[in-house]
Amino acid sequence: MFERLRDALRAALDAATPPRDLRDLVRQMREAVVEAKLAVADTREATARAERELAAERQRLADAERRGRLAAEIQDAETVEVAHRFAAKHRDRVGVLEHKCAALAEEVALYERELAEMQAQLVRAERDRPVTEAERSAERAWRDLQAAGGARPGTDVREELLKAELDRAAREAAADRQLKELKKKMKKD
Repeated sequence: MFERLRDALRAALDAATPPRDLRDLVRQMREAVVEAKLAVADTREATARAERELAAERQRLADAERRGRLAAEIQDAETVEVAHRFAAKHRDRVGVLEHKCAALAEEVALYERELAEMQAQLVRAERDRPVTEAERSAERAWRDLQAAGGARPGTDVREELLKAELDRAAREAAADRQLKELKKKMKKD
């Protein structure tokens, strides 16, 4: 799964595509990162399940070995034989689960490295995305307006202070109206 996503990301980043396609590519990259995060989480859960299975299987092995020892102490050959068969079965299962846990741990580490690489590629793609002609034109217009003494919305400190003062005045007026209404109600009661 990660190989397909990583290859698609690399191919898309290497391709010389027009700006509109790059926006779509960045969106697809974000979706791929989300999918990768989910895959990492799923693999971590699978690792935790395998570790729980391994712990349970180790307990079964210990129980079978203990039963075999107890049966040997009372010289019950049939129970000793059955205990040895079960112990061998559980020992094999423990070996398989240990390999499974190790493989899953390596898989999680691999997925996490690939996810980090994908996230870095996404950051680079978003940062290095060429600006569209419309965005460049709008930016030039704002710079020209600012050079002529105008202010760009959101960058004029005086405008922001004025807005804050107007907002405060509106809140105070609303509070005064509510206070007057409350006083009228208090007088009627």
